Amino acid sequence: MKQLIRRKIKAFKAGELSERELLLFLQNFPFSDEQHLKLDFHRKLRRGIPEVIFGQGKSVEQLRHIIRKFIEVGEDMLITRIDAERFHELKSDFPDLRFHAAARIITTERQPKAANKGKILILSAGASDEKVAEEAYVSSLYLGNRTEKEYDVGVACLARVLSLKQKLNGYTVIIAVAGMEGALPSVVAGLTSTPIIAVPTSVGYGSNFGGLSALLSMLNSCAGGISVVNIDNGFGAAYQATLINQKLS
Repeated sequence: MKQLIRRKIKAFKAGELSERELLLFLQNFPFSDEQHLKLDFHRKLRRGIPEVIFGQGKSVEQLRHIIRKFIEVGEDMLITRIDAERFHELKSDFPDLRFHAAARIITTERQPKAANKGKILILSAGASDEKVAEEAYVSSLYLGNRTEKEYDVGVACLARVLSLKQKLNGYTVIIAVAGMEGALPSVVAGLTSTPIIAVPTSVGYGSNFGGLSALLSMLNSCAGGISVVNIDNGFGAAYQATLINQKLS
């Protein structure tokens, strides 16, 4: 964000940016103060990560307004929990948007350059957990991390997890996504010294209680080094992993 502000001021001094354009840019700081939307454009200065928009429940018109503001400020954009129907309505107004269907995320076409030295690994127990794992994967990439993924490595076949043993210590953080009984993070934590962020999913049969059984299993893990985010919160795991990665970079 500091570099962006410097570029705008430099462009103004060089006559490439009018006074009105510079004022339009600056009036959004520290946040865009409007009646129903108050976008926090100082968040990157405070936390190292820009504001990310939770798209679920927002109308197409609200999203249009948000996107215009991000474009006006020149900030990279990440909008989570978006369905294909709303994306196609938005795409007609903003052709540079990119839809990551499996992750249910909208971003700009340009992926930010990986700014952090460490690497993040996303593990998913089964194919049914892929939406949540993809939310974590795409979010991690667009938050500036080198990110890799290994899917369908659940504990129903331990050989799949054990085949990764030699590479697990090569990452700064591992995000382990699992539904059912939520055993994957515990098993992985027993194989590596890398910190684990566990993500319970709502995948499972009746007594899974919409992910509650996986959440409680992860919270009660006997393996150390595991932190747990909320059910289906792939983005939250990626955010936490990014903060860890930034501190270690």
